[in-house]
Amino acid sequence: MSKRVVAVVGSYRKGGATESAVEAILEGARAKGAETRVFQLREQHIEFCKNCRACTQAPGAARGRCSQQDDLEPMLKEIEAADAVVLASPVNYYNATAIFRRFLERLLGFVYWPWGQNGPKLRSKAQPRKAVLVSAAGMPGFLIPMATGAARALRLAANVMGAKTVGKLWIGLAAGSPDYTLPQRTLARARRTGAMLA
Repeated sequence: MSKRVVAVVGSYRKGGATESAVEAILEGARAKGAETRVFQLREQHIEFCKNCRACTQAPGAARGRCSQQDDLEPMLKEIEAADAVVLASPVNYYNATAIFRRFLERLLGFVYWPWGQNGPKLRSKAQPRKAVLVSAAGMPGFLIPMATGAARALRLAANVMGAKTVGKLWIGLAAGSPDYTLPQRTLARARRTGAMLA
């Protein structure tokens, strides 16, 4: 049975560095026989979290469901059925994009946080799927996890959804021109990373 890899991309720009890197990762996974699916957050209808915490109240390992009717639930079902997830967002003003943060905030159902309890607890510590984190920025790539909140946001999303991070692709100096294209070396690395997920 082939592995399933689902990507969640929080980029505003079609065909940009982040999206191109994700496509190369998925290409590497498909070359090893994996089935892939991409969710472009800019194309999904995802409401803001209302912070009602209704999704956190019932005990148990099963994810709490949000009462809002939008595209989130089908996305989460696909991720939960996947063997691996690719989480991607470019750096915008030293953090993940607003559309990725909106998605992240809606992952609250993965925790148990009844009223009266000081903080949330993960419903499950199991990590049945792998994760690859991708971000691109105008700064050098090695600064992304040190100088921005993007890496932390991506890592948090992976952890909450029960995915163990097995690869990171920090793409730097990606804002030098409006038609920036990824170097072949970066694309090759992305394909090798995708092969690990299959």
